[in-house]
Amino acid sequence: MKIAFIGLGIMGRPMALNLLKAGHDVTVWARRAESMAPLAEAGAKTAASPAEAVRDVKVVISMVADAPDVEQVMLGDNSVAAGAEATGRRDLVAVDMSTIAPSAAKAIGEKLAARGVDFLDAPVSGGDVGAIAGTLSIMVGGSEAGFAKAKPAFEAMGKTVVHVGASGAGQITKACNQILTGVHVMATAEAFTLARRAGVDPYKVREALMGGSAYSRVLENHGKRMLDGNFKPGFKSWMHQKDLNIVMNSAHELGLCLPSTAATAQMFNALVGAGYGEDDSVRALTLLENMSGN
Repeated sequence: MKIAFIGLGIMGRPMALNLLKAGHDVTVWARRAESMAPLAEAGAKTAASPAEAVRDVKVVISMVADAPDVEQVMLGDNSVAAGAEATGRRDLVAVDMSTIAPSAAKAIGEKLAARGVDFLDAPVSGGDVGAIAGTLSIMVGGSEAGFAKAKPAFEAMGKTVVHVGASGAGQITKACNQILTGVHVMATAEAFTLARRAGVDPYKVREALMGGSAYSRVLENHGKRMLDGNFKPGFKSWMHQKDLNIVMNSAHELGLCLPSTAATAQMFNALVGAGYGEDDSVRALTLLENMSGN
């Protein structure tokens, strides 16, 4: 299948590579030409703009930072919509796999529909490890027809692919995911902070907890990185902060009380404010130890 991929950062680059490995014909575009070079070496075509990238593809995928970036590549100058209109096509499926507000996803979808482009919001979970391995969890909102067209691409990038509902449902599902992962990251950091202050080896604590009901993938993966001091970003702290802000704004719109999420969001605000925004979110351990005088 002919696919365009827009955005080649920590997540986008390995996702596009997995499309190539699956045998898809991939055209890529990124703001920086150097970001496209590794994909070109792997066999991808390169484009000068999103509009050029979509001229003869069936599906276009974006993986960018936030809603304004999605809006720009999908609807701005030399955008996906402009490229579809230039060729008179009305069969293009646009998929955004970034994490943005559900309301923003719905609004972008409506604007694209008015210009003849079907839109799916399909955020992912699994981090850079899942992106590299092709084992992401992909949660998709949008039409059944659009999902069916894009499914071969999803299956090349993810292990769990679920069409969860109408436009915006994918982003709501991702918001739920970020509640659970954010709270778990902070809870894991709190547990290790307690262990160290009490003079108990946190490596042994983790080993013991891994065999009981406290086990989680966060404890297994993030917990090990915390204790090893491996703060190289798979998922940057400022991005988790952004996602939790999306959750809290959605809660405000719906009139919901999410107390654990609210407290966690404040901790991520502090993490970024302390200068750790570019580090992985497992830096939460450093923040708590500093706050506790460890």
